[in-house]
Amino acid sequence: MELIGYITAVLIGVSLGLIGGGGSILTVPLLVYVFRLPPVIAVSYSLFIVGTTSLLGAFDSFRKGQASLNLALPLGIVSPATVFFVRRYVVPHIPEQLWTAGRLEITKSVLTMILFAVLMLAAAVSMLKKTAAPSAKTPTVRSSKDYFHLGLFGLGIGCVTGFLGAGGGFLIIPALVLLLKLPMKEAVGTSLFIIAINSLVGFTGDLGHYVIDWFFLLCITAIASVGILIGAQLAKKIPSEKLKRGFGWFVLVMGMYIIVQEVMILWG
Repeated sequence: MELIGYITAVLIGVSLGLIGGGGSILTVPLLVYVFRLPPVIAVSYSLFIVGTTSLLGAFDSFRKGQASLNLALPLGIVSPATVFFVRRYVVPHIPEQLWTAGRLEITKSVLTMILFAVLMLAAAVSMLKKTAAPSAKTPTVRSSKDYFHLGLFGLGIGCVTGFLGAGGGFLIIPALVLLLKLPMKEAVGTSLFIIAINSLVGFTGDLGHYVIDWFFLLCITAIASVGILIGAQLAKKIPSEKLKRGFGWFVLVMGMYIIVQEVMILWG
């Protein structure tokens, strides 16, 4: 079973390379259901795996001129600070047992996975929707109002990433495309940079709270890093809209599977 998990880890990077998101959507369920890690630890490991892998993809995008550091800064400042605060000072103080009523017991682990599944379903719906073609004009942050809106997006993205270790790409890319009219390829590259900073800063907030199995963590990260190189090559040959819809259906099925699994645990 673990061998399948190591092979599947390639898909983490492939997803990031293809559509600039989806890494954590795959990583957390993989770590929880295949490698049997507690959800809280899985979220922490996911931050490191996705952060490191995204950093490699972002470097490649900047090298090709397919990412904008200037446009990434408003999100890349507010969001990582929020992630660090949530991981360092909020998550460790959430009790494991949240609520009990008879046989029904809501724990932090179960709630984390259910919220994660809801996020997966929302991401799937977002990917399955048809999007308008992005503007060909060079995008700019036009006013302080744009910075304010991006700052609010950054705050929201930071909270979601901090609590669930996911959601970056599926929230960041719409912000870049819709608010700043960034072309999709540049949005993907810029998104990878922000995801990398968010995730790695968030992971540093976990240091000291959990015991880290570095050998295992680095192995999964190395495999995912190979995947992002594969994904970047595939992105040149396969239309991004088809990729996005195909992955959307996969995420939809996975989200429904997780909800069923966690409801069975609740009522087990």
